[in-house]
Amino acid sequence: MGMGHHGSVESDMTGILAIETATDACSVAVLLDGQIRERYAVAPRRHSQLLFTMLEDLLPGGNLADLGIQAIAYGCGPGSFTGLRIAASAVQGLAYSCNLPAIALSTLTVLAQSARRRGDVGAGDTVLSTIDARINEVYSAVYIYEDNLAVLREGPWACAPTDLSPAEFETLCAVGSGCHFLHDFPLGLRAKIRSCTPDLLPAARDMIPLALARFECGDFQSPRQVQPVYVRDEISWKKLNEQGRYR
Repeated sequence: MGMGHHGSVESDMTGILAIETATDACSVAVLLDGQIRERYAVAPRRHSQLLFTMLEDLLPGGNLADLGIQAIAYGCGPGSFTGLRIAASAVQGLAYSCNLPAIALSTLTVLAQSARRRGDVGAGDTVLSTIDARINEVYSAVYIYEDNLAVLREGPWACAPTDLSPAEFETLCAVGSGCHFLHDFPLGLRAKIRSCTPDLLPAARDMIPLALARFECGDFQSPRQVQPVYVRDEISWKKLNEQGRYR
């Protein structure tokens, strides 16, 4: 799948486009020739305008395959209904028109990966990744890191903050907008949380290491399989869960 130029490792030869619009942050990142370029903005309700400007900026002309892109990663949720639709429709259109595979990544996984890159958490930490679901509920999952990649340990869940009860992890580092409900978490859970990063939002650049691992395993979707995951549609949520461990 290489693009004909030299690279010492497989990832240097892989071109990935990543799109993340599931939260208030809109971001696009591109891996080409081993280099990551990104555009990132916190701009609620402006994702649809921003997304195409960012794409044109990073990949002028729009023929992704000719530019060296081999797969398109996207945040499939959980998150904002509108934001998820924007990403899924853009990715589906690009994947069809450029005949490229897509890689669906959980927004909670990307959030945990962003926390690791930024140094909000350490490589040995167990992370509670949590997003405000906007109706007095939170989306949450627990992650560890293997080779610096976020790996799902438990969850994901959509529930009231008062009902959130991960299994017996000794300590947790909480990240994401769901941390704003910290005072509503059960007492036992609060006692385990040793750090909290409530303002962290997922960034597309952090999808790239996750997407590379998936791509190298051949774990991707056809364009027609591209779809957001709405947590309250229990069938879709189960489908996401049944896809195995997020890498």
